[in-house]
Amino acid sequence: MPQPDHVMKLPVPNETELEEDLQTYFQKCREKLGLVPYVLQAYALRPEKLRAFGRMYNDLMLGESGLTKLEREMVAVVVSNVNRCYYCLVAHGAAVRELSGDPQLGEMLAMNYRVAELSQRQRALLDFACKLTETPHLISDADRRRLFDVGLSDEDVFDLCTVVGFFNMSNRVASGTDMMPNPEYHAVSRQS
Repeated sequence: MPQPDHVMKLPVPNETELEEDLQTYFQKCREKLGLVPYVLQAYALRPEKLRAFGRMYNDLMLGESGLTKLEREMVAVVVSNVNRCYYCLVAHGAAVRELSGDPQLGEMLAMNYRVAELSQRQRALLDFACKLTETPHLISDADRRRLFDVGLSDEDVFDLCTVVGFFNMSNRVASGTDMMPNPEYHAVSRQS
């Protein structure tokens, strides 16, 4: 059974009506990814927010960091699991499968990351991401110390906090607008 056939429950602008820089951005997405992620199409309703979203996402998820791209994607999935964000579970679960080469890892993280066999570092990252999402007021020096104990620097802890914060925000926008993931994400890296 296919998922609902919409990008989101609010109007999505026609790409040809967007300013030239955004049309170019969408074309680059097609060239690199083979599609324009629905999240970007949705954000096109508010072009300045789309530009800001794109800059922030690219900095947090693709920019320089002591956290690997896979670790950041794993955090995105665990935060999205806590928030039950369908869009991000599907889209970032696909990224975890692709980056890890493990079709089961994305599923385990999407369902219950605690069942996955993870390194101490990965476990500490995901435990922190989960706690910061569920009970941010309970984060303490002991939580940060555990991150330092597995090799994170001050900058890495800051990066982790910003990725967690970004996906908590993104999850709420996706859920509030009933945003759907691109159907193509469902098939990414499913074969082992």
